[in-house]
Amino acid sequence: MSDPRPGLNPRRLVNLMRQTIAECDLQLQNAIVLTEAATGAYAVTPVVAALAGAEKVFALTRNSRYGTIEEVQALTRHLAELAGVSDRIAWIDEKTPDIVSQADIITNSGHLRPLDAETIGWMKPNAVIGLMYEAWEFRPEDLDLNACRQRGIQVVGVNERHPAVDVFSFLGIMAVKLLLDAGIAVYKSNVLLLCDNPFRSFIERGLLQAGASVDTVDLLAVAPSDRAYDAILVALQPQAEPVLSATDTEAIAKKWPGALVAQYWGDIDRPSLLAQNIPICPEIEPKSGHMGILPSGVGPEPIIRLQTGGLKAAEAIWRQSTGAAMEFVQLL
Repeated sequence: MSDPRPGLNPRRLVNLMRQTIAECDLQLQNAIVLTEAATGAYAVTPVVAALAGAEKVFALTRNSRYGTIEEVQALTRHLAELAGVSDRIAWIDEKTPDIVSQADIITNSGHLRPLDAETIGWMKPNAVIGLMYEAWEFRPEDLDLNACRQRGIQVVGVNERHPAVDVFSFLGIMAVKLLLDAGIAVYKSNVLLLCDNPFRSFIERGLLQAGASVDTVDLLAVAPSDRAYDAILVALQPQAEPVLSATDTEAIAKKWPGALVAQYWGDIDRPSLLAQNIPICPEIEPKSGHMGILPSGVGPEPIIRLQTGGLKAAEAIWRQSTGAAMEFVQLL
């Protein structure tokens, strides 16, 4: 279903897509793209590809708790019609060997996942898979990397910190929104940021600019125990085990009673938090390895930039580019 927020009106989305395509110099002429059509801001991906000149775009849609196939297709068709590219987008509801084998660029998007060995076996040898996020964030459950290597299929991450993409600059805004939605004012609030990855400086800067007092550490064990915190923002890279364990929960309850735990990124032991009566957000637990707030939560801009940048990185490898285009690329 469509996002009711007025900032996501279709005409504005088309304007933003055109602007970002120009900034990234996305050139998909002669390419066949297989991607998804999803809800809200994620409806833009096939339209971005078509606007950038793709010869054909296959847009896979599935029913989900966010909307039916019919609802998603209606939204994406409307965007495509406004952009004047509806004739180059084909809406599909399943992956088939015939469609996959045509694609030059395939995105690692939600409705297409997992890209398993069978799907990879259908791909043409020079096909490129765009992760649509940075390479160090790779999730093994998304695609079979060994199968890709055996077939010579290249997998490419996007440099989200490239000035034309600049998605990381939204990370701090996302942290502020996560806390605001939980009832933490941020301004004049004391926040303990747990972060062990490149998100760190961006999240910290966003919180500070919103008026928070921030202590940032890699591990809970080294956090100041003599300060009272309004919130503990967890932004730790996901691991096989929860990044916040039952032992960590006991420490939080003892040292910082009343503090909210905000799950920004990284799986946590939620039952142990509930057992200690520690408040937690978001209310709905994110999927394992996924973020507690999506970039789309703050508006369409980060999604349009991310999807355009992801396609640009894949385009650069598909065309075997050199020079400036490769600045968008992170290879696995």
